[in-house]
Amino acid sequence: MQLVVARIGRAHGIKGEVTVEVRTDEPELRLGPGAVLATDPAATGPLTIESGRVHSGRLLLRFEGVRDRTGAEALRNTLLIAEVDPEELPEDEDEFYDHQLIDLDVVLADGTEIGRITEISHLPSQDLFIVERPDGSEVMIPFVEEIVTEIDLEEQRAVIAPPPGLIDESEAVVASSRDEDEASGADEAPKGDA
Repeated sequence: MQLVVARIGRAHGIKGEVTVEVRTDEPELRLGPGAVLATDPAATGPLTIESGRVHSGRLLLRFEGVRDRTGAEALRNTLLIAEVDPEELPEDEDEFYDHQLIDLDVVLADGTEIGRITEISHLPSQDLFIVERPDGSEVMIPFVEEIVTEIDLEEQRAVIAPPPGLIDESEAVVASSRDEDEASGADEAPKGDA
């Protein structure tokens, strides 16, 4: 099975290094020296990682045969794809590969069906499940422990405890300090000597 593990960004310096947007929880395993990765577009690869280092919080990679900035810039926006055994599981039991989560049924704790995970969106702050509802609409569920309470791969389901309004907008509770101020009379004009 093939998994996208990174996207190549800008060239860094003049010796062929590139910045990389990491899309794996195991970069040391997937993006280490000697790793041979397929690419999208396919014509760009395969690419073999020669070296890697972290600079200012970003992973920089150099590929065999890429020796200058021009060659590095030509790789920009290329996806790096690793071949992964579908039976392989992440080391941490609370981590999952995207392919394990796609097509899971999403249900509430009482068994109420919400939909099916069709996509995982990886954002800088958190991951989101894109869930297709039975009526064809979509809902986005943040993949955080407070909301996604259980992932059961044997039963092929994700159990969620959504806050009010996440699934059904009519249940949304709007909290505003202005409402509290009005209730306490804080909006009244100040009284005093004129």
